[in-house]
Amino acid sequence: MILWIGFIICTAAIVYAGTKLSRYGDIIAEKTGLGRTWIGVVLMASVTSLPELVTGISSVTFAGVPDIAAGDVLGSCVFNMLILAMLDAMHRPGPISTTAHYGHVLSAGFGIILLGIVVISLFVGDQMLTIGWIGPYSLLIPIVYLIAMRMIYFYEKKQLEAFIQERIEELRYRDITTRAAVLHYAGNAVIVIIAAVFLPTIGEGIAKMTGLGQTFVGNIFIALSTSLPEVVVCIAALRMDAVNLAIGNLFGSNIFNICILAIDDIFYTDGAILSSVNPNHIVSAICAVIMTSIAIVGLTYRTERKRLFLAWDSIAIVFTYMINLMSLYSLK
Repeated sequence: MILWIGFIICTAAIVYAGTKLSRYGDIIAEKTGLGRTWIGVVLMASVTSLPELVTGISSVTFAGVPDIAAGDVLGSCVFNMLILAMLDAMHRPGPISTTAHYGHVLSAGFGIILLGIVVISLFVGDQMLTIGWIGPYSLLIPIVYLIAMRMIYFYEKKQLEAFIQERIEELRYRDITTRAAVLHYAGNAVIVIIAAVFLPTIGEGIAKMTGLGQTFVGNIFIALSTSLPEVVVCIAALRMDAVNLAIGNLFGSNIFNICILAIDDIFYTDGAILSSVNPNHIVSAICAVIMTSIAIVGLTYRTERKRLFLAWDSIAIVFTYMINLMSLYSLK
């Protein structure tokens, strides 16, 4: 009973602060001229992914359960793509891909590259050469991340003329200063982080009662709880008509999540983390690649119709998530 009460309290705090976080993130995007895609990919994604970071470090440092850390990261990547399908169901009147900025394809593509590195590393397993106790992917992933951030930033700058026109048409926060927006953003970010940090422990306690394995628990239960900030922030952003902020947050979170895996590897001193975990994690990694690829196709094709409240690409994403869920359960 205490676990469920704690879960509800943390959820309520994240719902409240997450809604505010989306609003002030949107204000910062407007005031600074950096663009909603950039703010979503970098600022929003890094804050909403901090629960995965804290969970991963505590899992490998204190609890000694690398499977929970890896499962949390890869499961969150899969769940973030499911959130994209949820946003499509909520978006009116047409598919969300028709109003999304095409620049999201860039961050989604980098997400696939990083996930591909993880897939190869999991496939090689304990045959992989290490640098000290660290896997070579832990040095490669941050480099790819920095390249991604740089390319996305300059891509956004190329859209400056279009953004200026957007500002002329859509200035909504004239009465709020940049300083006030940043302070409010930071305050609500702290609330989200504190509340979300408790969620993995609560979720793990609830999951233990089911008797499921660490791989399944990490990919499903822990990933679900640590992805709650993304859910709240994205829904709030969608209701504010900040579609690009929401989508940028999801793709950016996936990029940042893979970086978290590299950080976890540094803290895990018993060897390369991807050589020490259950190889079944490769299922989630591959499903995340497939779901992200489907999202790219949807953003490129831009279908104008929905079936059963979802566009075809969102239906395919949901279907892939169900395959991931059933596969992990059968392999537990």
